[in-house]
Amino acid sequence: MLDEAGTMRAQPVRVPTPYPLPPSLFVQTLADLAAKLPTADRATVGMPGMIRHGVVVATPHYVTRNGPRTKVDPDLVQEWAGFDARSALGDAFGVPTLVLNDAEVHGAGVVAGTGLELVLTLGTGLGCALFDGGILAPHLEFSQAPVRWGLSYDTYIGEHERRRLGDTFWSRRIRTIVEGLRPVFLWDRLYLGGGNSRRIRPEQLVRMGDDVVVVPNTAGIIGGVRAWSLTRP
Repeated sequence: MLDEAGTMRAQPVRVPTPYPLPPSLFVQTLADLAAKLPTADRATVGMPGMIRHGVVVATPHYVTRNGPRTKVDPDLVQEWAGFDARSALGDAFGVPTLVLNDAEVHGAGVVAGTGLELVLTLGTGLGCALFDGGILAPHLEFSQAPVRWGLSYDTYIGEHERRRLGDTFWSRRIRTIVEGLRPVFLWDRLYLGGGNSRRIRPEQLVRMGDDVVVVPNTAGIIGGVRAWSLTRP
């Protein structure tokens, strides 16, 4: 929990993500977490998937029966599609609430606010956020695009593949992805974040160029505050 200046006012509270996770349990889980924290004036929530104006278009993990890489539950797909997360969480918290893709919240904590800045988060899968002049651009669910051998980016460079390949070969794969995306975005700065960004081998990071920067996973905490000023009304 942070104040407007980004100063930590309460330590983070963590719980495992419960599965299966219908929207009602999602809201209740976050409401229970919020109850353990001091009173706030507003809240920011980051979650995986395509979120438009606080409404869930699709989410890749919460529709599975036991978490990422497990079987998709068609009933959960229907429950999540079109779910107004911003309104539901705002009612549960009793304060204005901003709901974004989790990579967008992370990116809000690191962007400088000049030029075209791309944020890629490396963890369970791939997160993506794009900022133009410090303003969050419409979300691209880039993680679901096919990349090679019929695999999506989510699968191709996600945690499962990192463990299978080992950090050295996985880091080479990350550099190949970065080189492939460069002519697509022509960014001024690329930020690599998420829990696995620290696992990129230094020799591969150097080869990516000076416009590619690894940022700490804790950036998402600061992003929760900054996101309010970086999103369009």
